[in-house]
Formats: sequence, C-alpha cells, structure tokens
Amino acid sequence: MKNAVHCLGERYIGCGHSGPDLILEGTPGNALGAYLNGASIRLYGNAQDATGDTMNEGTIVIHGSTGDAVGYSMRGGAIYVRDNAGCRAGIHMKASADKVPVLVIGGSCGSFLGEYLAGGYLVVLGLNTQGESPVGDFCGTGMHGGKIYLRTDVLPNDLPAQVVVSRATQEDLAEIMPIIETYCGHFGAEKAEIMSRGFYVLTPNTKNPYKQLYCAN
Repeated sequence: MKNAVHCLGERYIGCGHSGPDLILEGTPGNALGAYLNGASIRLYGNAQDATGDTMNEGTIVIHGSTGDAVGYSMRGGAIYVRDNAGCRAGIHMKASADKVPVLVIGGSCGSFLGEYLAGGYLVVLGLNTQGESPVGDFCGTGMHGGKIYLRTDVLPNDLPAQVVVSRATQEDLAEIMPIIETYCGHFGAEKAEIMSRGFYVLTPNTKNPYKQLYCAN
C-alpha cells in the first residue's frame, strides 16, 4: 500500500491504476482514479472534478466531498463519498453482465444527477439535509437504465417523463443494504440512523427508446 501525503491539485492521480492501493491526504486535482482498473484509493480530504472518470474496477473512498461529474461513464467498481458532490454525478454510468458500478453520496449533490444513466446504482443519502431534496434539478434526465435511490421525504423538482418514481419497498432496500453497510463501514455512520428515513427509487420506464441500445438487460 502506498501513501501520498499533502496532495495539492495534482491531476490524474491513480489514472488507469491496478495496484498497489493508495492512501491520499490533501486535495488532489481533477480525474482522481480516472480509468481505475482494480486498485483501491482512499482520500482523506476533498476531491475535485471527474473523480473516477470511466473507471473499470476498484474502489474510491472519499472522506470529504467531490466536485462535478464524479463517476462519469464509470462501468464498474464503487465510489463512496462521505459528504457532498457537485453537478452531473453518475452521468452515463453503465453496467454489463459482470460489472455493476456503484456510486454513493452521503450528503447532497447538484443538478443532473444520473443524467443518461444506463446502469448501476446511484445512492444519495442526504445526511446533511432536512426538509429539502438532497439533489438539484433535472435528476435522471435521459435515464434509460440503472436505479437511483434517494433517502428523502422531498422529491426533486421537475423529474423527467421517462423516470418512474416509487417509494422503496423492502425488496428494494434489501438490494442496496450491502451498499449501505459498506458506506457505514468506511465512514463510521450509523446504519439505524440511515434507515430511519424512507427512500424513493427512480427507474426508467419501459417505453424509453434508448434502453435497447445502451443497457445490458
């Protein structure tokens, strides 16, 4: 395991990395873990934009917040953000038969969450929100695969027509329970507190014309 202390704006740290694992402190620049291919990156600090861009495998754990376009086009692996994310989180994430990407945001995030989502799980816990939506406008725009889970009592404004919204069932929650437990293990959060508030689940409707072109199933 390799340590890199006091990062200050360096871009592309861990780009295409498959090992050894990295432990970082400070504030790395854009594209932390871009094209990550199996290693683990743990950051004690805040990341900038495009964290995990097109990552293939591995894990990124951020003990802080991250900027715009986290998980852009990621096709495998997992990203756990303790606090907040900027706009366009999880844009065009995609899944395959053997890889299902996961992006978890513990706090809130900006607009265009899950834009053009084609596969995988996007989970926003809203741990820093009360009485307001944990996501900005245009959530799920162009969504044609995957699932978005929002821990909230307040839905975002103007959800697009191709998105189906429903209260998460026990079956839905069982599907993401290992993800929640992993988040708690990384950051010391209380599972009981997280599960004390209800979730909504967003899925694309079956009439979406792009599903057959971009989705694994």
